[in-house]
Amino acid sequence: MTARLRHVALVVRAWWELARFDLLRALATGSTLHLRRVAVRGKKAPVAERTRTVCNAVTIATCLYWKPVMCLQRSVCTTRLLRARGVPARLVIGYRPDPFLSHAWVEVDERVVNDSSTYRQRLLVLYSG
Repeated sequence: MTARLRHVALVVRAWWELARFDLLRALATGSTLHLRRVAVRGKKAPVAERTRTVCNAVTIATCLYWKPVMCLQRSVCTTRLLRARGVPARLVIGYRPDPFLSHAWVEVDERVVNDSSTYRQRLLVLYSG
């Protein structure tokens, strides 16, 4: 499979993850979010390259999605795709109490990969996993 075709497949998978999140949220009776860790076998590109490729695919998928994508949805999708590719990604949810603000982002090796790093500095961490 060519690199271009692999990238298109990844964008389609990212789009599916966005839709899956919406579907699961619509069907959910509780408010618990579970993310599994996945082991990947085989030859892998460097972590930085895999991270950049996934974040790029999720950005494209959010542009193609039929409704606005919120930060939690985008970050869950990114975390799932990174973990599926063997990247130790962490979903982080932060907040500021007054005036209230909350935001979700993804970290790899203590570095924000799908958003501005200022959220990490300015918000208190509510969830990290």
